[in-house]
Amino acid sequence: MKKEPIHRTSMWKFKLSAATMTLIPAAVGINYVAKALAEGLKLPVWLGSLGTFLASMLAGPVAGAISGFINNVIYGLTLSPISTVYAITSIGIGIAVGVLHANGWFSSARRVFVSAIIIAIVSAVISTPLNVIFWGGQTGIAWGDSLFAVMVANHAPVWLASFTDEFVLDILDKVCVAYLAFFIYRQLPQRMVRFFRDDK
Repeated sequence: MKKEPIHRTSMWKFKLSAATMTLIPAAVGINYVAKALAEGLKLPVWLGSLGTFLASMLAGPVAGAISGFINNVIYGLTLSPISTVYAITSIGIGIAVGVLHANGWFSSARRVFVSAIIIAIVSAVISTPLNVIFWGGQTGIAWGDSLFAVMVANHAPVWLASFTDEFVLDILDKVCVAYLAFFIYRQLPQRMVRFFRDDK
C-alpha cells in the first residue's frame, strides 16, 4: 500500500520522547551493521546511512542527523577511526533526507532516484574537503581512487579529482540506500508511521 509523505507543521520540531529514544538507537544499530557488512564484504558502497535515512523519514531531519552522527562516532571508536571524521557528513545526509521526505520526494520510485542524486551531491560536497585534508583527496575505495589517480595524472586539480572520486561512489551508495530505505518504509505498518508522525 502506498504511503503518503508525512506532512508536519514544522519538520524541524524535535522531542526526545520515548519514540525517538527508541528509534535513534535502532537507526544507529542499522547503520553500524550495514557499514560493517559492506566493509567486511569489500563492497564498492558504504551502506552506513540506511538507519539515518529511515530515522529521517520517520521522525524528521533532526532525528536522522543525530542518528548518523552517533553512528559515526561509535563506529570510529570501535571499528574504524576514519569514520569519526565523517560525522559531519552524516549530519548533512540526515538533514537532506528529512527535508526531501517531508516535501514528498520519497513518494515514488522516480522521485527516490532524484532524491538520491541530491543527497549524493550533499554528501560529496561535505566529504571532499575532509578527503583532501585527511587523506590527500582519496576515499579509500579502490575503484574510486583509481579514477582519482587517473585525473591527477592528467593534471586535474586535486579538489576536482577528489570530488569526482567521492561523487561517483556517493551516487552508487546513495541510490542503493535510498531504494532500500524506500522499500523498507513502504513495508512498515501505517500504525508505526502514524506513531512517529503524531509524536512530532
